[in-house]
Amino acid sequence: MGTDFMHMWEQMGWIARAVVVILFLMSIWSISVMIERYLTYRRAKTQSREFAPAVAEALKNGNLQEAIDLAEQYEKSHLAKVVSAGLQEFRAHQGGSDIPGETIEASKRALQRATAIGVEEFKRSLGGLATIGATAPFVGLFGTTVGIINAFAGMSQGEDVGIGAVAGGISEALVATAIGLLVAVPAVWMYNYFTARIESFVVEMDNSSSELVDYFLKKRAQAG
Repeated sequence: MGTDFMHMWEQMGWIARAVVVILFLMSIWSISVMIERYLTYRRAKTQSREFAPAVAEALKNGNLQEAIDLAEQYEKSHLAKVVSAGLQEFRAHQGGSDIPGETIEASKRALQRATAIGVEEFKRSLGGLATIGATAPFVGLFGTTVGIINAFAGMSQGEDVGIGAVAGGISEALVATAIGLLVAVPAVWMYNYFTARIESFVVEMDNSSSELVDYFLKKRAQAG
């Protein structure tokens, strides 16, 4: 026997309908976050792959300004944002041929700040996605509980007290739980996926920061 959702919707009480509407809105929001975050991470990865060899070549040739200009061109790259912050801080404190240790420390702090900001940008909206993944099943369960209560209340008022009298009501009530799971499972999967992506981005930003600090130290040694 096929499931007639329109019939179930008509049989639902106003509380169950409200639960279904809430779950639908949660689903729409989570899907929009999934799409937006996926595209953001994809652009960051693509641009970073193009930026890394280009900036490495510029720094190898000692073209500090060219490296900064490249970082500004790849505005979606997480590596470009970190490198740009470090290079600009380095250039701002650089004076003549002498590069004091304070310049290196200031550049390190700039790199750390840029990394922290980048991580927070990557985490944007993921808290809401995790909340939906954790609460959607309980929202659906609430709708199911209310539906079952109404089904048994209807059975107590009728002459037929067999299982057939409440089977339809219970099946309709369970729809809310099914919808809740349908909303929660993709949200949890994608939250875990995005978290893993962020961890890999953090490693890349930390590695780039370390390499840039090594470059600054070499410049300091050459200046000395």
